[in-house]
This record gives sequence, structure tokens and C-alpha cells, in this order.
Amino acid sequence: MSPSPPLPPAFSALAGKRGLRIVGDVHGDLRAFEHAVATDRFVIQLGDLVDHGPDSAGTLRLMLDLMDDGRGLFILGNHDRKLGRALEGRRLRRDPPLEETLRQLSGPMQAGLRERALEAIATAPAWLVLGTMIFVHGGFHTGMLLEPPPPGLGEMNALLSRALFGETTGRMQPDGYPERKLRWIDHIPPGHVVYCGHDRRSTDGRPWIRDGRNGGRAIFTDLGAGKGGHLAWIDLDL
Repeated sequence: MSPSPPLPPAFSALAGKRGLRIVGDVHGDLRAFEHAVATDRFVIQLGDLVDHGPDSAGTLRLMLDLMDDGRGLFILGNHDRKLGRALEGRRLRRDPPLEETLRQLSGPMQAGLRERALEAIATAPAWLVLGTMIFVHGGFHTGMLLEPPPPGLGEMNALLSRALFGETTGRMQPDGYPERKLRWIDHIPPGHVVYCGHDRRSTDGRPWIRDGRNGGRAIFTDLGAGKGGHLAWIDLDL
């Protein structure tokens, strides 16, 4: 089993007594995120805090405040990594949602937020393993049980790509997004559960659950917050 990234000192006491709240992709939907984190549970947010929704700056600030208070953390999502690389000064291809997020992070009212956001994104884990639970944004790989996550803003490798983007076919769909496969679900070990976002698979407004051939389970929590859908969260008792 891989060593887990450092957890806030209050994690064991808070999560052990009050449990976890697992929150799906937020995409700048601050109002929904405020409802989601109004809990005594420890919050694990599954990435893609920013872009598309009306208030990515407010969403980031709220997540950073939770982290400062030792009440939550977020898993790195592909949109978070993209923002982090932009904040590092890297030149990226044109991306209107990212450009809007960067605009929201500018100006005197947001003093210090860019620096805080970059530090948090740079240290956010690409996956987290807690016993038989795996928390990741895009998709699972068995290597995640053996290796700690690499630096999220570093060079891309196979495990980081799987964590951020899931498993892709190399083909593009008519909507312009990469075609994705779910074969990785069959490799989840027996009794293990992967909590992920990234893929909006649900058709009934609830997290989408799929069991793999090896006895593991994947729970997809992206219900389209910030994109016309709503925000999902799941409460877990430890």
C-alpha cells in the first residue's frame, strides 16, 4: 500500500468521530459548494473546483479556508492543474473558461488569492488511498496502490494522466471531448471503492455506481455543477 499524502493533523479525530463528506466536481458553483461544506464532517473534494461556473474565485477561497481550518482537502483535477500551470506563468492554448477564472482571480479584491491557490494546487494529491477507499478525480490504476502521487504540476506520466483524465481511447467525441473507456473499473481490487468525478455518467441526478469484474466498485460523483447540473456529495462513516 502506498504512503498517503500528509493529512491535516485534525483529520483522524474529525473524520473518526464525524465521518467524511465526499464532494464531486464543483466548477465554480460557489452557492452549491457552500451548502456542501456546511457540515461537521471532514470534506474531501474530488477535484475540478474551478472553471465554467459563476464564481471560481469564491470556490477556491472557500476550499482554502477549509484547508486552513483543518476541515478538508481537495484532490487534484485536470482543471485545477491547468489553472496551476497558468498561475506558474506557462503558456497554454486558448481556453475561455480558464481565462474567466484567471480574470476572477485578478484585481485588488483578490489580493493574495493567486499565491494561495497556486501553493494549494501544487501540493494537492492526485489520489488518496484510505484503507479500501481510493479518492481520485479521473480514473483508477492499480499502480496507485503501490506508489505515492507525483507532484501534480510536474511532468505528466501514465499514473498522473489516469488520475486526471481517466482512460481515453485517443478519439474525440462529437462534443469535442475525448472518448473515455471504463475498463479500469474491472481492475479495482475486491472490496475496494473508488470515488471519482470527471465523467458525468449519471442520468437520474444521483451518483452513478458501477461494479467491476474483480469485485471492486466505482462511484462517479460529477453531476454537472457549474455546467447546468447540480453538485453531489456522499457522507461516509468511518
